[in-house]
Amino acid sequence: MSESVIQLFLVPTPIGNLKDITLRALEVLQSVDVILAEDTRTTGMLLKHLEISNTLQSYHIFNEHKAVEKLVERMKKGEVFALVSDAGTPGISDPGFLLVREVLAAGLEVQCLPGPTAFVPALVNSGLPNDRFVFEGFLPHKKGRKTRIDSLLEETRTMVFYESPHRLIKTLEQLSEAFGAERQACVSRELTKLHEENVRGSLDELITYYEENPLKGEIVLTVEGKTEKKETREEKQERKRASWKD
Repeated sequence: MSESVIQLFLVPTPIGNLKDITLRALEVLQSVDVILAEDTRTTGMLLKHLEISNTLQSYHIFNEHKAVEKLVERMKKGEVFALVSDAGTPGISDPGFLLVREVLAAGLEVQCLPGPTAFVPALVNSGLPNDRFVFEGFLPHKKGRKTRIDSLLEETRTMVFYESPHRLIKTLEQLSEAFGAERQACVSRELTKLHEENVRGSLDELITYYEENPLKGEIVLTVEGKTEKKETREEKQERKRASWKD
């Protein structure tokens, strides 16, 4: 049985420390016919640093719907593509899903390389339970924001959000109002970079800290889930009696 040919590679790129590029990523970026980049300037600088010369094509949230059909047709004819975002793994709060879906629908092969992504180190660094978690990405900026937060009121898993510096305090305040000021959380910024910082505490403590310490850089916010109520002995007995009656 012949080995299937991969037409689209999803290639994670460093989120800060350029040493985090993998050997497989280097090999793929060198060998594909075209590299699809969220921002060709950003990717161009990375390729220059890695001493890789290859064809770049712009692929981002504003042109992906128009570009997908032509890209799939080119793949059908044998061209091999790599998709990269500005940083991290393509498709995680970045363009990628639409292209992957259509390439697979066309019966072509897709492969995602393992590599850098911001929410995993932030989650593990937070000190909050990470055996079960939910990734929420960016909250809606305006419409639907409160509805999204309210939908998480009963969430018992650790929650992971992406947020921008200028909206962080607003988000912390809204989460504090919804979940309670004592809910534990961690703000991670500049992950893998020289000034990486992980600040842990209650939502109220984090609000106070960032009111006094304005910040810059990419942010991952990890928030403790709702504590599951433990059933008392009396409640267990009552539940058993009720089940017997049924």
